[in-house]
Amino acid sequence: MTKKLSALALLVAVSLSGCAAQHTATTTPAADAPKPATAPVQTNVVKRDLADGLYEMVLSPKGDALYVASAEGFKDVQGGVVYKLDPKTLKTLGRSHTDLKNFALAISPDGSTVYATNSLDGGISAISTADGKVKQRLLFTERNKEGYPYGARQVLLHNDVLYIGGVGDPAVVWVVDAKTLKLKKTIKNAGQWVTGLMWSEQTQRIYVANGGGEILVLDPVRNRIEKRWKPLGDKPALLLNLAEDKATGRLFVTDNSKAKTTLVLDIRTGEVIKQLDVGDSMGVKFNPARNELYITQRESGKVLSLDATTFAVKQSWDLPPNPNSLLLSADGQTLYVTVKQAFNKDHSTNGPDSVVRIALK
Repeated sequence: MTKKLSALALLVAVSLSGCAAQHTATTTPAADAPKPATAPVQTNVVKRDLADGLYEMVLSPKGDALYVASAEGFKDVQGGVVYKLDPKTLKTLGRSHTDLKNFALAISPDGSTVYATNSLDGGISAISTADGKVKQRLLFTERNKEGYPYGARQVLLHNDVLYIGGVGDPAVVWVVDAKTLKLKKTIKNAGQWVTGLMWSEQTQRIYVANGGGEILVLDPVRNRIEKRWKPLGDKPALLLNLAEDKATGRLFVTDNSKAKTTLVLDIRTGEVIKQLDVGDSMGVKFNPARNELYITQRESGKVLSLDATTFAVKQSWDLPPNPNSLLLSADGQTLYVTVKQAFNKDHSTNGPDSVVRIALK
């Protein structure tokens, strides 16, 4: 593996990006080809071993297709795939084979285009959902001190504009026209590694998490940084993913490697309301329909469901080895999880990553 792949693949893998009754989803043996979806003993969980290098997911606006980004293997494998799955059965409906590796996803409001970040090459691709072909692509010009592209990690689509986090030091946020894939602006000085992006319906602002323990507040009209918060002060923190409770004005922020916690912040002031003592936290989703907070824990191999008022753990799902990204259906009744295998020393894995569907009712 090249130095480029080694550095960026591991970064994406680590930072891309879960007690009432306990439910366990068993891990099926690895195989060369994807296996059909299987239902463990509990009927509310369906798990499918799908492919190497799974990361983020997005649902079609109609809710009739689940798209899953795959970088495929990092050892002797070129390119990636975007899988189209049945959101109920996890059966494969289609697949787009791409020449670059795929990590984070967004989808257009009409469902015609899936946007995939290509972290190792520092780019964004627009893929037609009609035929699965890459119809547009933009590669960014920023390079680190070793000469490699900034990793294009998270992507946020808002009002026909794509906001893409650049993993660099200092990091950037690229602002891209979603229809033309032309670069509109580069927001600079975004700290060390942009790791998370979120649009707030309450404040009409974009929130950015970074690896230096900061939360940046962006004005999407002027596309500039308005505020910089450091909620844990001088304590080491690598903040990752973000979620909002717009009814109460709370912002949830995770850290799975340094502070190993989930922070609850006032979304207008950045003040720490509470620090959740749940351990390492990666993916996070707030569910207003059920007043629940979901957190993935890579180290413990669990997905947690918390009461979003008391923060008591309501339920825990065992999904070893490393649950990663979360996606919530529009009606708040279905939770999707990607589960990753650990990397071996040669950057291979012992089996395919999985997609899990959890029926919440």
